[in-house]
Amino acid sequence: MELASLIFDKINKNKDSLNAHFLKTKSEIGYFFLDDLLPNEISLKIHKVFPEYSKMVLKKSIREDKYVASQMNLYNPLLEEIIFSFQEKKIVDLIAEICEIKEAIPDENLYAGGISMMGKNQFLNPHLDNSHDKDRESWRVLNLLFYVTPNWNIEYGGNLELWPNGLKEKQVTIHSKFNRLIVMATHNNSMHSVSPVTFDGFRCCISNYYFSKKPLLETDSFHVTSFRGRPENKFSDAILQIDTWARMAIRKLFKKGIKENPHVYKKGN
Repeated sequence: MELASLIFDKINKNKDSLNAHFLKTKSEIGYFFLDDLLPNEISLKIHKVFPEYSKMVLKKSIREDKYVASQMNLYNPLLEEIIFSFQEKKIVDLIAEICEIKEAIPDENLYAGGISMMGKNQFLNPHLDNSHDKDRESWRVLNLLFYVTPNWNIEYGGNLELWPNGLKEKQVTIHSKFNRLIVMATHNNSMHSVSPVTFDGFRCCISNYYFSKKPLLETDSFHVTSFRGRPENKFSDAILQIDTWARMAIRKLFKKGIKENPHVYKKGN
Protein backbone atom coordinates (compact mmCIF):
# COMPACT_ATOMS: atom_id res chain seq x y z
CA MET A 1 0.00 0.00 0.00
CA GLU A 2 1.32 3.46 -0.87
CA LEU A 3 -0.23 5.05 2.21
CA ALA A 4 1.24 2.41 4.49
CA SER A 5 4.73 3.01 3.08
CA LEU A 6 4.43 6.76 3.55
CA ILE A 7 3.20 6.32 7.12
CA PHE A 8 5.93 3.82 7.95
CA ASP A 9 8.70 6.02 6.58
CA LYS A 10 7.48 9.09 8.48
CA ILE A 11 7.13 7.27 11.80
CA ASN A 12 10.39 5.37 11.37
CA LYS A 13 12.28 8.62 10.64
CA ASN A 14 11.06 10.01 13.97
CA LYS A 15 10.99 6.84 16.07
CA ASP A 16 13.72 7.87 18.53
CA SER A 17 12.04 11.15 19.51
CA LEU A 18 8.62 9.45 19.63
CA ASN A 19 9.98 6.73 21.89
CA ALA A 20 11.54 9.35 24.18
CA HIS A 21 8.22 11.20 24.49
CA PHE A 22 6.27 8.02 25.16
CA LEU A 23 8.70 6.92 27.87
CA LYS A 24 8.64 10.40 29.42
CA THR A 25 4.87 10.14 29.85
CA LYS A 26 4.62 6.38 30.42
CA SER A 27 4.34 6.59 34.22
CA GLU A 28 0.96 8.34 33.80
CA ILE A 29 -0.63 7.97 30.36
CA GLY A 30 2.01 7.22 27.77
CA TYR A 31 1.51 9.02 24.47
CA PHE A 32 3.21 10.65 21.52
CA PHE A 33 2.08 12.72 18.56
CA LEU A 34 3.52 13.22 15.09
CA ASP A 35 2.68 16.10 12.76
CA ASP A 36 2.59 16.04 8.94
CA LEU A 37 2.09 12.28 8.90
CA LEU A 38 1.23 12.28 5.19
CA PRO A 39 1.79 14.79 2.39
CA ASN A 40 -0.82 17.52 2.87
CA GLU A 41 -2.51 16.84 -0.47
CA ILE A 42 -3.23 13.25 0.55
CA SER A 43 -4.66 14.19 3.95
CA LEU A 44 -6.79 16.84 2.26
CA LYS A 45 -8.12 14.20 -0.13
CA ILE A 46 -8.94 11.90 2.83
CA HIS A 47 -10.88 14.72 4.46
CA LYS A 48 -12.71 15.52 1.23
CA VAL A 49 -14.13 11.98 0.92
CA PHE A 50 -15.54 11.84 4.47
CA PRO A 51 -19.28 11.08 4.25
CA GLU A 52 -21.95 13.56 5.22
CA TYR A 53 -22.95 13.25 8.88
CA SER A 54 -26.41 12.04 7.80
CA LYS A 55 -24.76 8.90 6.39
CA MET A 56 -23.07 8.04 9.67
CA VAL A 57 -24.37 6.77 13.02
CA LEU A 58 -25.17 9.37 15.66
CA LYS A 59 -24.17 8.30 19.17
CA LYS A 60 -25.85 10.78 21.47
CA SER A 61 -26.32 10.40 25.21
CA ILE A 62 -25.12 11.84 28.49
CA ARG A 63 -21.87 9.95 27.80
CA GLU A 64 -21.08 11.29 24.34
CA ASP A 65 -22.33 13.08 21.25
CA LYS A 66 -20.61 12.24 17.97
CA TYR A 67 -21.03 10.65 14.55
CA VAL A 68 -19.25 7.34 13.87
CA ALA A 69 -18.94 4.72 11.15
CA SER A 70 -17.21 1.35 10.95
CA GLN A 71 -18.90 -0.44 8.02
CA MET A 72 -16.26 0.95 5.70
CA ASN A 73 -17.39 -0.66 2.44
CA LEU A 74 -20.29 1.81 2.45
CA TYR A 75 -17.94 4.74 1.91
CA ASN A 76 -15.16 5.95 -0.36
CA PRO A 77 -12.41 3.27 -0.65
CA LEU A 78 -9.77 5.80 0.37
CA LEU A 79 -11.18 5.82 3.90
CA GLU A 80 -10.86 2.06 4.20
CA GLU A 81 -7.34 2.23 2.78
CA ILE A 82 -6.13 4.78 5.33
CA ILE A 83 -7.70 2.92 8.25
CA PHE A 84 -6.20 -0.43 7.32
CA SER A 85 -2.84 1.12 6.46
CA PHE A 86 -2.36 1.51 10.20
CA GLN A 87 -2.94 -2.24 10.50
CA GLU A 88 -0.08 -3.20 8.18
CA LYS A 89 2.28 -5.45 10.13
CA LYS A 90 5.34 -3.27 9.64
CA ILE A 91 3.50 -0.26 11.07
CA VAL A 92 1.97 -2.19 13.96
CA ASP A 93 5.39 -3.61 14.84
CA LEU A 94 7.08 -0.21 14.56
CA ILE A 95 4.58 1.52 16.84
CA ALA A 96 4.78 -1.38 19.29
CA GLU A 97 8.58 -0.98 19.30
CA ILE A 98 8.29 2.75 19.97
CA CYS A 99 5.90 2.09 22.87
CA GLU A 100 8.01 -0.86 24.03
CA ILE A 101 5.16 -3.36 23.75
CA LYS A 102 6.30 -6.90 22.97
CA GLU A 103 3.34 -7.76 20.80
CA ALA A 104 0.57 -5.62 19.35
CA ILE A 105 -2.40 -6.96 17.40
CA PRO A 106 -4.43 -4.79 14.97
CA ASP A 107 -8.22 -5.04 14.93
CA GLU A 108 -9.71 -5.85 11.53
CA ASN A 109 -13.18 -5.70 13.13
CA LEU A 110 -12.71 -1.99 13.93
CA TYR A 111 -14.33 -2.54 17.33
CA ALA A 112 -15.06 1.09 18.35
CA GLY A 113 -12.65 2.17 15.58
CA GLY A 114 -13.24 3.49 12.06
CA ILE A 115 -14.10 7.11 11.36
CA SER A 116 -15.74 9.77 13.47
CA MET A 117 -16.96 13.34 13.16
CA MET A 118 -17.84 15.88 15.83
CA GLY A 119 -19.68 19.13 15.10
CA LYS A 120 -20.65 22.14 17.15
CA ASN A 121 -21.55 21.32 20.79
CA GLN A 122 -20.65 17.64 20.37
CA PHE A 123 -18.33 16.03 22.92
CA LEU A 124 -16.92 12.89 24.49
CA ASN A 125 -16.96 12.83 28.28
CA PRO A 126 -13.97 11.61 30.34
CA HIS A 127 -13.80 7.82 30.17
CA LEU A 128 -11.74 4.66 30.19
CA ASP A 129 -11.96 2.64 26.99
CA ASN A 130 -13.34 -0.88 27.20
CA SER A 131 -10.42 -3.00 28.40
CA HIS A 132 -10.82 -5.76 25.79
CA ASP A 133 -11.64 -6.57 22.17
CA LYS A 134 -15.14 -7.53 21.06
CA ASP A 135 -14.63 -11.22 21.95
CA ARG A 136 -13.01 -10.37 25.28
CA GLU A 137 -9.91 -12.36 24.36
CA SER A 138 -7.26 -9.63 24.05
CA TRP A 139 -6.42 -6.47 26.00
CA ARG A 140 -6.75 -3.02 24.43
CA VAL A 141 -3.32 -1.40 24.71
CA LEU A 142 -3.03 1.48 22.21
CA ASN A 143 -5.37 4.06 20.73
CA LEU A 144 -4.39 5.64 17.37
CA LEU A 145 -6.06 8.87 16.28
CA PHE A 146 -5.33 10.54 12.95
CA TYR A 147 -6.91 13.99 12.43
CA VAL A 148 -7.65 15.24 8.92
CA THR A 149 -9.66 18.47 9.22
CA PRO A 150 -7.70 21.32 7.60
CA ASN A 151 -7.29 24.63 9.45
CA TRP A 152 -8.70 23.22 12.69
CA ASN A 153 -7.60 25.62 15.42
CA ILE A 154 -7.19 24.51 19.02
CA GLU A 155 -9.78 27.12 20.03
CA TYR A 156 -12.41 25.20 18.05
CA GLY A 157 -12.49 22.39 20.65
CA GLY A 158 -12.75 18.75 19.69
CA ASN A 159 -9.28 18.22 21.17
CA LEU A 160 -8.02 15.11 22.93
CA GLU A 161 -7.79 15.55 26.70
CA LEU A 162 -5.79 13.29 29.00
CA TRP A 163 -6.50 13.11 32.73
CA PRO A 164 -3.38 11.35 34.08
CA ASN A 165 -4.02 12.47 37.66
CA GLY A 166 -7.79 12.07 37.66
CA LEU A 167 -10.57 14.62 37.32
CA LYS A 168 -9.42 16.69 40.30
CA GLU A 169 -6.28 17.78 38.45
CA LYS A 170 -5.99 19.81 35.24
CA GLN A 171 -6.13 17.83 32.03
CA VAL A 172 -3.46 17.68 29.32
CA THR A 173 -4.92 19.01 26.05
CA ILE A 174 -3.55 17.77 22.73
CA HIS A 175 -4.65 19.76 19.70
CA SER A 176 -6.56 17.72 17.09
CA LYS A 177 -4.43 19.41 14.45
CA PHE A 178 -4.72 18.65 10.74
CA ASN A 179 -2.47 15.79 9.60
CA ARG A 180 -1.49 14.87 13.16
CA LEU A 181 -1.29 11.32 14.50
CA ILE A 182 -1.69 10.75 18.23
CA VAL A 183 -0.91 7.39 19.84
CA MET A 184 -1.87 6.89 23.49
CA ALA A 185 -1.72 3.98 25.90
CA THR A 186 -4.97 2.45 27.13
CA HIS A 187 -5.08 0.87 30.58
CA ASN A 188 -6.98 1.19 33.86
CA ASN A 189 -5.64 4.70 34.45
CA SER A 190 -5.86 6.19 30.95
CA MET A 191 -8.81 8.51 31.49
CA HIS A 192 -9.35 10.71 28.44
CA SER A 193 -12.01 12.82 26.74
CA VAL A 194 -12.71 15.12 23.79
CA SER A 195 -13.47 18.74 24.58
CA PRO A 196 -16.81 20.15 23.32
CA VAL A 197 -16.65 21.55 19.80
CA THR A 198 -17.30 25.30 19.73
CA PHE A 199 -16.87 25.85 15.98
CA ASP A 200 -19.55 25.58 13.31
CA GLY A 201 -17.84 22.76 11.44
CA PHE A 202 -16.83 19.12 11.77
CA ARG A 203 -13.63 17.68 13.21
CA CYS A 204 -12.85 14.43 11.35
CA CYS A 205 -10.79 11.57 12.72
CA ILE A 206 -9.49 8.15 11.66
CA SER A 207 -9.37 5.73 14.62
CA ASN A 208 -7.62 2.42 15.25
CA TYR A 209 -6.94 0.30 18.32
CA TYR A 210 -4.17 -2.20 18.94
CA PHE A 211 -4.60 -5.15 21.30
CA SER A 212 -2.32 -7.61 23.08
CA LYS A 213 -2.58 -10.90 24.92
CA LYS A 214 -1.17 -9.12 27.98
CA PRO A 215 -2.37 -5.86 29.57
CA LEU A 216 -0.07 -2.85 29.73
CA LEU A 217 -0.21 -2.76 33.53
CA GLU A 218 -0.10 -5.73 35.88
CA THR A 219 -2.88 -4.05 37.87
CA ASP A 220 -5.23 -3.81 34.86
CA SER A 221 -8.58 -5.54 35.19
CA PHE A 222 -11.60 -6.03 32.95
CA HIS A 223 -13.96 -3.07 32.64
CA VAL A 224 -16.59 -1.79 30.26
CA THR A 225 -16.21 1.67 28.73
CA SER A 226 -16.44 3.71 31.92
CA PHE A 227 -17.64 7.30 31.67
CA ARG A 228 -17.42 10.19 34.11
CA GLY A 229 -18.80 13.71 34.00
CA ARG A 230 -16.49 16.66 33.45
CA PRO A 231 -15.27 18.24 36.72
CA GLU A 232 -17.80 21.06 36.46
CA ASN A 233 -20.71 18.63 35.95
CA LYS A 234 -21.16 16.91 39.32
CA PHE A 235 -24.71 15.73 38.61
CA SER A 236 -23.88 13.99 35.33
CA ASP A 237 -20.79 12.52 36.96
CA ALA A 238 -22.91 10.83 39.61
CA ILE A 239 -25.32 9.45 37.00
CA LEU A 240 -22.48 8.16 34.83
CA GLN A 241 -20.83 6.36 37.72
CA ILE A 242 -24.13 4.56 38.43
CA ASP A 243 -24.42 3.79 34.71
CA THR A 244 -20.96 2.20 34.67
CA TRP A 245 -21.72 0.15 37.78
CA ALA A 246 -24.93 -1.17 36.20
CA ARG A 247 -23.23 -2.13 32.91
CA MET A 248 -20.41 -3.85 34.81
CA ALA A 249 -22.98 -5.87 36.76
CA ILE A 250 -24.57 -7.01 33.50
CA ARG A 251 -21.20 -8.06 32.07
CA LYS A 252 -20.54 -10.23 35.11
CA LEU A 253 -23.62 -12.21 34.15
CA PHE A 254 -23.20 -12.01 30.36
CA LYS A 255 -19.54 -12.09 29.34
CA LYS A 256 -20.12 -10.49 25.93
CA GLY A 257 -23.07 -8.34 26.95
CA ILE A 258 -26.78 -8.74 26.32
CA LYS A 259 -26.55 -7.70 22.67
CA GLU A 260 -23.77 -7.46 20.12
CA ASN A 261 -22.03 -4.10 19.85
CA PRO A 262 -23.04 -2.76 16.40
CA HIS A 263 -19.85 -0.70 16.07
CA VAL A 264 -17.82 -3.33 14.20
CA TYR A 265 -16.87 -3.86 10.57
CA LYS A 266 -18.75 -6.88 9.20
CA LYS A 267 -16.83 -7.66 6.06
CA GLY A 268 -18.94 -9.06 3.25
CA ASN A 269 -22.01 -7.07 4.34
